[in-house]
Amino acid sequence: MAIPVPSWQLFIDGEWREPVHKNRIPIINPATEETIGDIPAATAEDVEIAVEAARKALVRNGGKDWANATGAHRAKYLRAIAAKITEKKSYLAKLEAIDCGKPLEEAAWDIDDVAGCFEYFADLAEAFDSKKKTPVSVPMDTFKCYVLKEPLGVVGLITPWNYPMLMATWKVAPALAAGCTAILKPSELASITCLELAEVCRDVGLPSGVLNILTGFGPEAGVPLVSHPDVDKIAFTGSSATGSKIMTAAASLVKPVTLELGGKSPIVIFEDVDLDKAAEWALFGCFWTNGQICSATSRLIVHESIAEAFLEKLVKWCKNIKISDPLEEGCRLGPIVSSGQYEKVLKFISTAKDEGATILCGGARPQHLKKGFYVEPTIITDVKTSMQIWREEVFGPVLCVKTFTSEEEAIELANDTHYGLGAAVLSQDHERCERLTKAFQAGIVWVNCSQPCFSQAPWGGKKRSGFGRELGEWGLDNYLNVKQVT
Repeated sequence: MAIPVPSWQLFIDGEWREPVHKNRIPIINPATEETIGDIPAATAEDVEIAVEAARKALVRNGGKDWANATGAHRAKYLRAIAAKITEKKSYLAKLEAIDCGKPLEEAAWDIDDVAGCFEYFADLAEAFDSKKKTPVSVPMDTFKCYVLKEPLGVVGLITPWNYPMLMATWKVAPALAAGCTAILKPSELASITCLELAEVCRDVGLPSGVLNILTGFGPEAGVPLVSHPDVDKIAFTGSSATGSKIMTAAASLVKPVTLELGGKSPIVIFEDVDLDKAAEWALFGCFWTNGQICSATSRLIVHESIAEAFLEKLVKWCKNIKISDPLEEGCRLGPIVSSGQYEKVLKFISTAKDEGATILCGGARPQHLKKGFYVEPTIITDVKTSMQIWREEVFGPVLCVKTFTSEEEAIELANDTHYGLGAAVLSQDHERCERLTKAFQAGIVWVNCSQPCFSQAPWGGKKRSGFGRELGEWGLDNYLNVKQVT
């Protein structure tokens, strides 16, 4: 049964508003390649209106309506949003599946996480009331000193297409909890559920202008948002190339940015593992969300003594992964998000082959699916560290493999990357795991697992994977200014 896609407008100042230039962007279902609707295309003129609305909301009634209200006041809205999202979970998950190609079951888990994230930051907003004024001990009795934590102001939030509603929530929830007002610019490749978030905000009575949502292309909507002098901070999740451009644009205004960028994360598997459990984590870590995860552990580094048996097991398991329309029951791998991304993934695979690597399994369109942007789960061996497939982020279901003989070699291979988002180690030797945890040049380390993520724990990387942390108390700090008072 076809799922109706609403024809939304831009969400500005608590109202649906047609873009100034009235342009629309088609929505393509990646499973069928069919156009299923369209979204509004914002431009600089719309950004101007949205920023003005956010600025007015920030200072309305002397800030008492939002920025200077109690955390408990803001928490009521965050909890109401969470409850409404839970109520609409089934509908939102289906929209997400047809918009970005994510298997329906995974999309439903994401919507649970969205609600959980709003609830968590509601808790932090309430707790913030007792923490926003903190005394500081100074060595002279003549003076008293304390620190105030205050909302940064109007923030621009730019989010990706792989977890459309969840990645938006990672930014929206803490920004609102802190007392900021915001303009959210989701990816033009998957924006439907972010527009649904706007409708949820209307339903719960969120004060007008506190959250504004502009869909559109990066150059037309994202660039004017980043460079706007009345936007006090930019938080971005996406590619390293775009992150670099955002950082450059923000630098001219000395505007703070938080960047969560790409990754080429390693998963190191030692010879003492349970092969079945290790195989499950290796496949999950790379092929979850159709392989389109910034933190995907897409470089498998396996001890040479178990490599042959382990790879045989991986290939066997890959052949049992159900690749289908995301709405089909039991789907475990859906399509790549767009034709452009699909071609990019296939080009990575063909280049690996041209450079001398071996396509151990997958590497092409599944034969039973004639339409849709599908790529089989792919394992590539005989990889050299100079190859593109080892060095660059694919953002698709592609796992490249190297073997190692010593712990030192494993660490060297793991850190042989410009990126530093995640890293995983699998071994029954706890001391060894501890050594690798300390040696990994990454912001997130998984021990005997890959990819678990919790709203309570910080998320972010180092090197070219960006800087700053989302989630946890660190996520709230992203949107707060520290003021010393003496």
